[in-house]
Amino acid sequence: MKRITYCVILFIITTMQAFGQNKGMVKDQLSIPGPIVILKYVYTLAWTSHPSPAYYKQEYISASDKIEKYKKMCLVDVLLGDAKAADLAKAKMDELKQLKQINPIVNFEAFQKNGEVIIDFLISDNSADGSKVNIIERNVYRYRNFTDKNGKKGVMLFGISERAYGNDVTAFLANLKKTKAELTNAVASFAIPDVSIK
Repeated sequence: MKRITYCVILFIITTMQAFGQNKGMVKDQLSIPGPIVILKYVYTLAWTSHPSPAYYKQEYISASDKIEKYKKMCLVDVLLGDAKAADLAKAKMDELKQLKQINPIVNFEAFQKNGEVIIDFLISDNSADGSKVNIIERNVYRYRNFTDKNGKKGVMLFGISERAYGNDVTAFLANLKKTKAELTNAVASFAIPDVSIK
């Protein structure tokens, strides 16, 4: 039970983390190597991790981006087991509610479609005194249950993350007001490839 709880926590807490671990090690473990194309933006597999027997993580960026300081990223997380997509999405929303208590920039909306849950949320990394936003991050996460061709079951998190840094934050937020629905709809309608655990 402790191992399952640990995996769920890993799966939920994927925001504002330090990317770039295992640098140079890129091994597709989910049979979806990419590229993944959304809104004409091409994402190529750049980093993978398998931190526990039940948890897999893959990150995709453009050729001009860097994992450590990306502007756009596509991510695919897989948690094997009997967890429900709705439960993991609720846990993520609970986490965001807690973050909002100490950071007023944090905001989110949630949608349900065909048993899947989509969370569109905004988070930030601020200066110590709260006067400046160092990083603004907008994410659209789509949670769904799946069964692969070998009968393995689990929850997949498919998402797009967009970031701006320092002086680019204001322009990022202004543009977001105009284009917010575009990415949400693109993630919601994207034909996610079938997962096959290797």
